[in-house]
Amino acid sequence: MTDLVLLSHGSFCKGIKESAEMILGPQKNIHTIDLKEGESPEHFQKRFLNLVSSLESFVVFTDILGGTPYNVAYKSLLSAKNKFALYTGMNLPMIISYVNGELVSTTPNLTQDAKEGIKFVEAKYENSSDDEF
Repeated sequence: MTDLVLLSHGSFCKGIKESAEMILGPQKNIHTIDLKEGESPEHFQKRFLNLVSSLESFVVFTDILGGTPYNVAYKSLLSAKNKFALYTGMNLPMIISYVNGELVSTTPNLTQDAKEGIKFVEAKYENSSDDEF
């Protein structure tokens, strides 16, 4: 299985991994690196490179476009020795889709799966009764 690396500001990546494991069971191929408050981009990059140097093949999910976790991953992606898929805007449906795809050897549409998990429920169900859920 291709490893999955989750990068985020603060402990978001750890929490979303725990949530995924609650649904899917333990996931030894999901790794997290959380940017700590006050941590320099250089130190975060060192931790990222240290982790991925031990991985044969991996995909990276980050929390937001343009943030330090994304910028560190993107900078590494541009280097000749680190080639991997990079996605930003990670959410739980995206992680579940990724893991399920790995289990059944398919390539899910991660961005579409992530988008489909976003709904404005009030607008969609404002005229429904509680029995319809």
